[in-house]
Order: sequence, then C-alpha cells, then structure tokens
Amino acid sequence: MGNLRVGVIGSGGRGGLARHAHQPGKGSCVVACCDLDDTVLAQNREWYGPRVFVTKDVRQLLRRKLDAVFVCTPDFLHEEHALMALDAGAAVYLEKPMAITIAGCDRILRKAKEKRARLFVGHNMRYMTIIRKMKQLVDDGAIGDVKAVWCRHFISYGGDAYFRDWHSERRYSTGLLLQKAAHDLDVMHWLTGAYTTRVAAFGNIAVYDKLPRRRADEPGEPAFNVAHWPPREQRGFSPRIDVEDQSVVIMEMERGILGSYLQCHFTPDACRNYTVIGTAGRLENFGDGPESPIMLWNRRTDSYQLIGDAVYRGDPVDRGGHGGADPVIVEEFLRFARKGGKTTATPEAARMSVAAGYQATMSMRNGGQPLDVPPIS
Repeated sequence: MGNLRVGVIGSGGRGGLARHAHQPGKGSCVVACCDLDDTVLAQNREWYGPRVFVTKDVRQLLRRKLDAVFVCTPDFLHEEHALMALDAGAAVYLEKPMAITIAGCDRILRKAKEKRARLFVGHNMRYMTIIRKMKQLVDDGAIGDVKAVWCRHFISYGGDAYFRDWHSERRYSTGLLLQKAAHDLDVMHWLTGAYTTRVAAFGNIAVYDKLPRRRADEPGEPAFNVAHWPPREQRGFSPRIDVEDQSVVIMEMERGILGSYLQCHFTPDACRNYTVIGTAGRLENFGDGPESPIMLWNRRTDSYQLIGDAVYRGDPVDRGGHGGADPVIVEEFLRFARKGGKTTATPEAARMSVAAGYQATMSMRNGGQPLDVPPIS
C-alpha cells in the first residue's frame, strides 16, 4: 500500500505534531500545509521538502487529494475546520478540545456519522505512559471498585500561555475549565470508566485582570519564561481578560462516583496530580512525566504515609513530546486512517470532556448553580 497523503491545517505550533506522520516510503507523507504565517510555511518546506504544497487558504488545501488531515488550528476554529475536512472525505485528526461548545461537538459527531468518516480526537494524555500505568492498575483491581477521583492542576505557565493571547477571551476559548481542563476531565473519565453527569463550580479572576496589559495592536508573547515571576511584577498581558484564573469543580459521575477538579494558573510549579480512591485502596501520581512515581496505598493505618505501600512508574520513553505520547498517538491515528477499528481516544469521550467543562463553566458563571451534563443524543 502506498503512502497516506497527509494535510495539515494550522501547520505551526501544535501542527508540528504532524512531523511524526512524515515518513516517506514508510506509510505516510505530509504533502500539504495551511497556515496564515509565512514563517511557518517556510518552515514547513524545510520539514517536508520543497515539493510540499503550502497555502493560507483552507479550501485550497482541502481541494488536494488527501487521505488524512490534521486540524491543529486554535480552538475556536476546530468546529469549522473539522466540518470542512470531514466534508472533503479525509480521515481527520482533530486536536483537543473537540470544540468550544457542546453544540459544536455534536455537530462534528453528526457530520462524521453522516459522512461515515474516520474522526479521531487528539487527547494525547491517554497515550502517556504514566496515565496508561494508572489505568492498568485501576482496571486490574488494585484499589477495588472506584468511588472517587480528584485532580489538582498547578499551572506555573498559565500567565504566559493563557493570559497573553486569545486564550484569555471567552469568545475564543469559552474558558479554561474547558480549554485546559478538557485533558484532565478526559483522564478522570478514562481512569474511572465513568462520565460526569452533573457539576457545580466556583471560580474567579484573582490575579491577571489587575495587571498591566499590552495594546490591542501589539502581538502577544505567550512563550513560557521562568523570569516571569512573581505574577504581580509582570506586564504585557492580553488587552481583554475575561476567563477565570482559578476554579474548583465538584462532579457527580456515573455509578455513584464523586469527583473534584481544581485548577490554578498562578502557581510557581507545574503538576497534574490525580487521586483515585476505591473500596480497597488509593492511587495517586506525583508529576506526569514518563517515570514520575505512582503511589498505591492498600494497607490500613491511622497516620499519613508519604510513600505508598507500593510504588510504580510509567515506562521510560526515548522520543516525542508530552511524555512520549505524541509519536504514539500519531501512529494510532495513521493506523486508524488506513484500517479503522478501535482507538484509545474516542470522539465520544472527547465530546463528554467538553460537555463537562462547558457546563462547569456555565455553573461557575451562575453562582455555582448545579447543572446536568447532557449525554450524547
């Protein structure tokens, strides 16, 4: 079988993920790129060779003969570009979050069903070795029947990555309980095997809306910089900031499981910390690197033990971003584009993470009013 002909919409930034799909003569080849930045398009020629087709027009890219398309544009364009790519008949890799509204996700799902298309959503944390190890331990019964799941997300880079560009505006992201938390909510759903059914949330803008802004005609500089500390001594933030920089969510989930999610964008350190509690033990990770420790407590005591009764780690990795997840998820997508079949990340799960994050955001902006999370119709 010849090479899959691959196109990339949004070929800079996260679109660099598609470099893992450029394997001429070995099954896939990036042949077309679309981006608005001339510098990115020049870089694409370096990555994929002088014969790669480059354009600033999505429609021109989709007129090419393509077998698979990566959609890696900013979140507020995911729905539009995913629908266009599905209409073009290609297998679609859609970067998370699936869309910035529940209705947008449902429109994408309906289009994929209508076209009998192969739709894949890039929830790459399911492919990180530490998360896979936690999933294995839960599924093997290491903690008994799951009854609770918690996540604390410390985001040291929040002031750089989310409050200096489009992420800071509701109209482009809905909010960081959707944009950023989509990863974590999906992991919580996957670890427990249960979706969120009802949420209540609180949050506010505690820091970033009170700091010096850049002018609207000045470009944002969202690159992480360790010198940008402490937050109140920095400047150059987005002209408009109306998304919350800290939040707390309480979740009711299927099978009577309870969950909680906490997010903060002005911490000095960065860490995702998941705790899963069952009828026979507790599981908790410390860091999300490939070999970060996973503690299992399964013996009773009347005091706190810093070190678990057993300690596990994910498998070491020797390549790829996001703890080695990026090349693995691209490999699975390419297999899916060719042959179909089951995938670790699914469009349905991606929709449910958006739905939980969206409803949590709406609850947070309405005084913590509990809201049901609508199932997929």
